[in-house]
Amino acid sequence: MHKTVIIGAGGVGNVVAHKCAQDAATFGEIWLASRTLEKCDAIAADIKAATGVTIQTAKLDADNVAEVVAFLKEVKPTLLLNIALPYQDLTLMDACLEAGVHYLDTANYEPQDTAKFEYKWQWAYQEKFKAAGLTAILGSGFDPGVTNAYCAYALKHYFEEIENVDILDANAGDHGLPFATNFNPEINLREITANGRYWENGEWKETKPLEIGLDYPFPDEHVGTKKIYLLYHEELESLAQNLPGLKRIRFWMTFSDNYIKHLTVLKNIGMTSIEPIDYEGKQIIPIQFLKAILPDPASLGPLTKGKTCIGCLITGKLKGTGEPATKFIYNVCDHEECYAEVKSQAISYTAGVPAMIGGRQMLSGDWLKPGVWNVEQLDPDGFMADCNEWGLPWQVIDAEPLQVG
Repeated sequence: MHKTVIIGAGGVGNVVAHKCAQDAATFGEIWLASRTLEKCDAIAADIKAATGVTIQTAKLDADNVAEVVAFLKEVKPTLLLNIALPYQDLTLMDACLEAGVHYLDTANYEPQDTAKFEYKWQWAYQEKFKAAGLTAILGSGFDPGVTNAYCAYALKHYFEEIENVDILDANAGDHGLPFATNFNPEINLREITANGRYWENGEWKETKPLEIGLDYPFPDEHVGTKKIYLLYHEELESLAQNLPGLKRIRFWMTFSDNYIKHLTVLKNIGMTSIEPIDYEGKQIIPIQFLKAILPDPASLGPLTKGKTCIGCLITGKLKGTGEPATKFIYNVCDHEECYAEVKSQAISYTAGVPAMIGGRQMLSGDWLKPGVWNVEQLDPDGFMADCNEWGLPWQVIDAEPLQVG
């Protein structure tokens, strides 16, 4: 029987633990570990009540390689699902190498003292994982993750060549609060306040934060037309490298006018800064202080109503005919349905379910391939089938290319 360790007990970790417990036949003995044992125990109690499955819990510092290695050697899991902070990716990869455990995460590494995330640090582990006979899957959340699988699936089944991709992420949910972020505030705000970037004709082009926005009519009537803004997002880096013939790839996300207003004020007064300041003789980082006073994303579940719509608008040459075409592959998720199932809103749900699905592909052997891989480098078919089976059903429709300006 397999053993599976999940590290991280926030909103997404809660979803991953619930979904793994729903498929305990695959994941075997499940451990949930975090710096805060009380969170793990509360999730374990919810899972026991919902599924009848007992999961084990442990207190663990994911920043401490030696502590993680000792824990892994004691538990002897097949797989570690890293649902902790992206700052901890490298320490957990190091621990997996030393303990002989396969690895999967949902977000790429980002240094805590620099607002810059990229895959180079994790891609550098390629030969180490190959030599150890271990597999590391990077970015098996929704975006990145499912969006990467959408592209791989489109290339395998619809297009002989993909030319343009626009990844569209809409949250039409409403939690009724003046201002809150839908996932970790520190990570969320660092991402949004950074310059936008997109890849076109072999080079990266940069924009000011939220400089380019436009209205887009999403296909689900409950989402409708929303203002989308161009951001840089991590899957652009790997997809630009791994999709042959690609000419342009961009990422867009929706924000309400109210969200933009609050974000602008917070940025203007320095609250989104990652530079330490002196406060009453102590060094504090403004964005970490802000995180402490903003609502915990995990608390938004019972408050949030509405739906999300996330997908890939893909233009390319069709298989067989070579004719140009555009297709939109997407998922729609309902916040209230997600909460009813796993006590999390749809943002955590859409990030957590794909980690469980990626784990299923690894434990089945389909994605076990020594080395370090992004999702689009692997066969998408089993993953896509599991999306339909485990809570993230998808659709494909004919569409029009996104026009800017």
